[in-house]
Amino acid sequence: MNPWKRWLGGAALYFEPRVVAILFLGFSSGLPLALTGSTLQAWLTEEGISLTSIGLFAAVGLPYTLKFLWAPLIDAVPIPVLSARLGRRRAWLLASQLLLMLAIVGLGATVPGRDPIPTALLALLVAFCSATQDIVIDAFRIESLEESKQAAGMADYVAGYRVAILVSAAGALELASAFQRSGQGGTAPWFGTYAIMAGLMLVGVVTVLMSREPSVTTSAAAGRTRFGAVVREPFADFVRRPGWLLILLFVVFFKFGDALAGNMTAAFVLRGVGFEKTEYARVVKVFGFAAVLIGGFVGGYVYRVAGTVRSLWLAGVAQMVSNLLFVWQARVGRELAALMLTIGVENLAGGLGSVIFVAYLSGLCRNRAYTATQYALLSALAAIGRTLLATSGGWFAEELGWVSFFLLTTAAALPGLGLLWWLTRRGAIVGAVAAR
Repeated sequence: MNPWKRWLGGAALYFEPRVVAILFLGFSSGLPLALTGSTLQAWLTEEGISLTSIGLFAAVGLPYTLKFLWAPLIDAVPIPVLSARLGRRRAWLLASQLLLMLAIVGLGATVPGRDPIPTALLALLVAFCSATQDIVIDAFRIESLEESKQAAGMADYVAGYRVAILVSAAGALELASAFQRSGQGGTAPWFGTYAIMAGLMLVGVVTVLMSREPSVTTSAAAGRTRFGAVVREPFADFVRRPGWLLILLFVVFFKFGDALAGNMTAAFVLRGVGFEKTEYARVVKVFGFAAVLIGGFVGGYVYRVAGTVRSLWLAGVAQMVSNLLFVWQARVGRELAALMLTIGVENLAGGLGSVIFVAYLSGLCRNRAYTATQYALLSALAAIGRTLLATSGGWFAEELGWVSFFLLTTAAALPGLGLLWWLTRRGAIVGAVAAR
């Protein structure tokens, strides 16, 4: 075949209706993350919440860590009325999205400066609905696309996801600032911002209503009688492979240092260095967004040409070294050019590491009969770094100071690299990918 025609044929995959649907579902998946993460962190910082408390708010991401516990339910249990009308996957998607919209509005209506507990509880509910949506989107993507179209679907998903994070992070901060400049006081600017973010979830709702239900649904065909097997077999299948426990520990710790630094980045830039939130938002929007997209494309290319082991080493070292730029930023102070470089390099390393790590996690899901549940387990474990383990970040920053804190986050990357070295010696990393 003519190379030009082959290239055009490959590019055309990204515009097929099923693949484009994954693009918009990626947007729906990425939108809530910053609303309980960096955007919420900026709001709490503005309200004068202590750094220790802000660090503890990372625990609201716990549902992303535990989502594998209810993933089998989504595989096996239909939603009354909706499943009969829309099909099982679309019914679960629509239900999770509608509940997510309500939870986001509720979160925006809280007053964290007066009582942070309702804010924490609503943020936890947002994370739960978001994690549920993610489980269904992963299953919908796998079941909707042929094997030859999975890569295109994942590329579109990541692009939509990154755009959504930009909108709900930098975009939300710009919105809150605009409301404040218009004369709105108190928490009204943040309520308006979160209400608009909730409205943007309609992108996912419309996509679900316009999409077709996957023609084959892996475990639902057997119905409730196989529920025990649906719960048990995905985990039993995984633990039968050699070195499974070390693999799970590696999944937990590979991005720990990156997550520990990322959990406190907004507080560091706003409170530690003294930038305005609009300055931070614009740097993230321009330099951060471009860097993370470039990092993602580079990561995909590196993974394809260098193989799994070398790619993971490159990503791990890049993530560790990028944290040292925050040490430099702390010493330089409020220099906009330095912030552009720091955020740019950090996002470049983060994008590189995320794509390579997701490719590795996908390779671990060997048995397509359990792909949704196993991927939910692995991605949930990967989220531990940015949730439970990262909750101590605020305390460390407060006790050690910013320079020592970011040196600590650099050292926190070493356990993941040590596990990578051990798994490489045992051939476990290569074995996981070879099976793919």
